[in-house]
Amino acid sequence: MDPLVARAMAKWPDVPAVYGWLALDRRGNWLIKGERIANAALREFIARNYEADADGRWYFQNGPQRVYVTLAYTPLVVHYEGEELIDHCGRPFIVRAAYLDDEGSVLMAGERAIALLDDRDLARFADSDVSLHRITRAEIPARFGFVPEPQAA
Repeated sequence: MDPLVARAMAKWPDVPAVYGWLALDRRGNWLIKGERIANAALREFIARNYEADADGRWYFQNGPQRVYVTLAYTPLVVHYEGEELIDHCGRPFIVRAAYLDDEGSVLMAGERAIALLDDRDLARFADSDVSLHRITRAEIPARFGFVPEPQAA
């Protein structure tokens, strides 16, 4: 978390959370009200301050305000950079297990969370020798402990 964000949280601890504004698509793009965020500095700021709460709801801590993220599928999206897998926040991703869902998507369990492999990397992944476990899309949120569409209590 950025130090500036932590200071803002301490200064204004009771700012209401926001729901339904920010989303993560299946390719790791941030969307505000359905529109892709084009500004690189803003995308990087969101990525640095992207976390999950104890209930499995993923959010962006925007200063003192928590902005909950609607997930198109999983909390993380991974892609290849050279020989390495990188998540959509720019962090290396180490695969602990790989899955194939009932829709043909490849998912990877890592240290932080479950991630969807960017569909543009499926052909490359097909050439790997990673064994895939079968899973249904419906069981993924509960099994991996996240909330796809956080709602206000």
